[in-house]
Amino acid sequence: SSIFLAINRSKRSLAIDLKKEEGRAAVRRLVAGADVFVHNMRVEAVERLGFGYDALKALKPDLVYCVATGFGQEGPDRARPAFDDVIQAASGLAAVANVYAERPDYVSSLIADKTTGLALCNAVLAALFHRARTREGQYVETPMLETMAAFVLAEHMGGMTFEPREGGAGYARLLRGGRRPMRTKDGWLALLPYTAEHWTAFVSEIGRLDLVAVATDRVARNKHIQELYGAMRDALERRTTEDWLATCDRLDIPATRLYELDDLPDHPHLVATGFFETQEHPVVGKVRMTRPPTRFEKSPAAITRHAPQLGEHTREILGEAGLSETDVAALVESGVARVGAR
Repeated sequence: SSIFLAINRSKRSLAIDLKKEEGRAAVRRLVAGADVFVHNMRVEAVERLGFGYDALKALKPDLVYCVATGFGQEGPDRARPAFDDVIQAASGLAAVANVYAERPDYVSSLIADKTTGLALCNAVLAALFHRARTREGQYVETPMLETMAAFVLAEHMGGMTFEPREGGAGYARLLRGGRRPMRTKDGWLALLPYTAEHWTAFVSEIGRLDLVAVATDRVARNKHIQELYGAMRDALERRTTEDWLATCDRLDIPATRLYELDDLPDHPHLVATGFFETQEHPVVGKVRMTRPPTRFEKSPAAITRHAPQLGEHTREILGEAGLSETDVAALVESGVARVGAR
């Protein structure tokens, strides 16, 4: 699938049955030479398989062991299953994702999965840094619910921040101000006057000099934000998208046309930076993918291999763990390991 091709590039695939002791023994050989062990199984399940932290710490005392749980293991929901939709709803994200609709809705992206993955990566890097300084491994837990609740509440704590409360939760300028893509004469535009200078330039541009005093004062802007966005909405509909983009460039106001997903390969900036790459996959043929977005001066990131077939690197990985060709062949013959075609 397109998702598999996107998220498994530059990885190798080992396919092995952890419900059979021969398979578990092979993976234990891998753990002994590993820096990091990551899983996203429920803790009870991974413990039953013999791959809990205590078991693996005995094999590799300085191992960084990281688990992506659905819910923090100190809470009552620790054993419940969790997927992206569930976490979006539980974390408050679904409640604020579409504030202009008549009902709550999910963000149309696997944002809880991906954000938790990024948090897990940061956690692993921090634990490796600790290990480099102390030679200590450790257990690391990155729970989806807590990660996403913190993600949402970074700007939405609002009045809950204080004891006693000073009003309700939520960042009012986002939730009630009218901040959203708006229609132009021929399309859609995201336009964001942010500073006092931006707002003053914008209301002057549209001839609303009665709003200049509001625009120059942050407290007044927040108080009258709906009026400001209303004036923006009325003004944008009278001119074309290109006209507004040229105006915003002149006034140095952040703005962009709204791009549909299918438009992104033709986005002028993404084209200029070579964001999309085309490669040949041995099974599905020519594929388009996004390059690693971060630039490293000394250690450039790159797509180093195609997304693997299931078990494509089983022989290679088990060989690196010290298993002989005969041992690997026996695992494959018995069905404990699977070898995909190259």
